[in-house]
Amino acid sequence: MVSDYYSATLIDHFEHPRNAGVMEGADAEAYVTNPVCGDSLRLYLRIDDGRVTAASFLSSGCPASIATSSAATELLVGLSLAEAEALPRERYAEAVGGLPKSKVHCSVLAASAVRQAIATWRQGREAAGPPAHGE
Repeated sequence: MVSDYYSATLIDHFEHPRNAGVMEGADAEAYVTNPVCGDSLRLYLRIDDGRVTAASFLSSGCPASIATSSAATELLVGLSLAEAEALPRERYAEAVGGLPKSKVHCSVLAASAVRQAIATWRQGREAAGPPAHGE
């Protein structure tokens, strides 16, 4: 039975995902996939003054993958970029009430997407150079 395998929190995030969908005007985006199981996550972030102000996702995969992606969007809002990057995969697993050993890769997917999105955002900022006077 699924409820014996997953926590009530995980089931709730799977059945009622938070912040699902494309974020128009996102400041950062990442796409990660697990080639072994086929789960994928596209994460969108809005960043203002060095903090995550909004997050959304598109995910394809098992219930644990979708739930972990949903929980990640809630965890990230309000964090500084350094805090978001420092979140270990265990924190994503805790946010859904834990993951069975066979589903730990779902929390790794979320952590990887966050780090990739922030790294891409930083690279874009560096490539753009310093802001013009008055920006």
